[in-house]
Amino acid sequence: VQLQASGGGLVQAGGSLRLSCAVSGFTFDDYNIGWFRQAPGKEREGVSCISTSTGIAYYADSMKGRFTISTYNVKNTVYLRMNSLKPEDTATYYCAATRFSNSCASLHYYGIDYWGKGTQVTVSS
Repeated sequence: VQLQASGGGLVQAGGSLRLSCAVSGFTFDDYNIGWFRQAPGKEREGVSCISTSTGIAYYADSMKGRFTISTYNVKNTVYLRMNSLKPEDTATYYCAATRFSNSCASLHYYGIDYWGKGTQVTVSS
């Protein structure tokens, strides 16, 4: 099982990035794929999650209107488009897979089956 996150980088405030999570080793449609982030000294927090079978998406309040999660099922990939980035968005971003719709909807890391390695996002002011 592998979740490969990519697309992080350094961007100025107000800029955009698109993160990708390429999934392999399990049936893509059987899982919900989410993004979490963790800044130094802070707890890991949920960013967004999507059901790969229904397309239903969930967002943390502070990301609504700025971030968009989407799937490209043919390539077993989930994207996170991040617009209007702020310095407080600086963190390591992780993609994760869960079988549990409740975990996806609540954006809680409890119930996550698989984690990918993170990709660093740095937003300068």
